Amino acid sequence: MSGDVQARVGAFVEGLVESGAGGGLQVAVYVGGELVVDVCAGVAGGADRGLLGSDTLIHSFSTGKGFTATLVHVLAERGLIDYDTPIAHYWPEFGARGKERATVRHALTHAIGVPQLPAALTPAELCDWETMCAIVAGQKPLWEPGTQSGYHGWTFGWILGETVRRITGLTPAEALRTYVAQPLGIADEMFYGLPDSELARTAPLVEGNWAAYLAGLPPSAPFVRLVAPNRRVWTTAELANRREYLLADTPAGGTTTARAAARLYAALLGEVDGVRLLPPARLDLATAVAVSGKDRMMLGTFNKGLGYFLGLPDMGGELTSFGHHGSGGSVAFADRERGLAFALTRTRLVAGRADTTRSVADEVRSLIDNGA
Repeated sequence: MSGDVQARVGAFVEGLVESGAGGGLQVAVYVGGELVVDVCAGVAGGADRGLLGSDTLIHSFSTGKGFTATLVHVLAERGLIDYDTPIAHYWPEFGARGKERATVRHALTHAIGVPQLPAALTPAELCDWETMCAIVAGQKPLWEPGTQSGYHGWTFGWILGETVRRITGLTPAEALRTYVAQPLGIADEMFYGLPDSELARTAPLVEGNWAAYLAGLPPSAPFVRLVAPNRRVWTTAELANRREYLLADTPAGGTTTARAAARLYAALLGEVDGVRLLPPARLDLATAVAVSGKDRMMLGTFNKGLGYFLGLPDMGGELTSFGHHGSGGSVAFADRERGLAFALTRTRLVAGRADTTRSVADEVRSLIDNGA
């Protein structure tokens, strides 16, 4: 790739911010294991916060699910976890109320049947690990595990996170650091729960039209009725800017920089500075289509691998691309066809036409396809 790709993507991102469409944006791209784009534009959440930097941490909600899936696959490659073993083997309490045969594979494919949360759940409860694990373990599945798939927006994190904790003896945050972030040299840029010392360099999120989009969903929508049944636990700036939320282990989400998220996906595709997270055979297994069809919670049709979405529009719609997006317009993914790893993090939460994420990803794909 020519040396001006950084400048061209940077100018594109600056244009989005200057137009008012972007808010604060970070974009990072690896190609063939090399960092070719690391740009940022805008302010770090508000006019009084200064400019966004490449090392500014941004909470990116479900983009972190890709980190969690990767952690599980790294542990599987080490022989510590098995996809087809019931979760109750590792976490006996989880086997209650018809979940005794629910497996790790079912958790990765959102097929266990417990996407729901109690209607009166508070943010304080959401941030308490033991409380949430007890709630999830005590849930009765809405469908027989393994028979259908429905996005486990919040519960994905506690189901897999507690399984990891039972196996490794480490909290999810410690496990992510030990098995993924430290080997990649990004232990200071990729987190579930933040250390208190990192709060000062974490940009507050600001609302664009994301909260209004959620408020406009019909009360009968599964997301509103089951996944996030009250406004206090919606994935909004109000929740993400709470100190106790940022400090809490919530492996359904993550706080990161774009360059750290892109580095993780680059190290899934191949070596990055001598480190590769998974061998090709394991990557093939993790990113093959495992579930395809209508999602019971999001109501759209999706292709899912083991913990990753495949071929989302931001990813170019190609099944050779895998990763995860987050509420409000963040995304991180790998494009196996192009040898590309891409991440975009943002401080302004948006939906629909206000979401410029795909336009940035399309610009990057165009530059690569045209040999920039």
